[in-house]
Amino acid sequence: MVGLVLVSHSSLIADGLREMVAQVAGTDVPVATAGGTEDGRLGTSAPRITAAIRSVLDAGADEALILLDLGSAALSLEIALEEFQPDERSRLRVSDAPLVEGSILAAVQASVGATLDEVAEAAAGAVSMAKLPVA
Repeated sequence: MVGLVLVSHSSLIADGLREMVAQVAGTDVPVATAGGTEDGRLGTSAPRITAAIRSVLDAGADEALILLDLGSAALSLEIALEEFQPDERSRLRVSDAPLVEGSILAAVQASVGATLDEVAEAAAGAVSMAKLPVA
C-alpha cells in the first residue's frame, strides 16, 4: 500500500488537504501531514516531516509519496530524509506535482492499490490539468 505525506508551509492547508483527500479517496490510504513550524508559524520543519513519514509507514504503508507546496519545503525535506536508513529512503518518493491536484490524483490511485510508480505518475499528471474549460 502507498501512503501520502503532505508538506505545506501552513498547517491549515495541510490538514484541510488531508480532509479533502479522505473525502475523495476514502480513509484506507494512510495520509500524514507536516504543516507549519512547531510554534505555529508559517514554514516547514524537518522534525515534523520526519514524524509524518514515520507515521505513514507505521500506519501500514509499504511506500510513501511525499508532496510539497513550495520549493523551499524541499530544504526541510532533505534534512528529514537524513533520518532514514537507505532501505527506508528507497521506499519514499518525492513528487514535483502541484500539492492539491497531485495529492488528490495520487490518493485516488493509491486507494485502488496502485504501485508507487503509478501513484507518482498520477500525481505528476496534475501538472497538465486544465483548471478552466477550453474556450
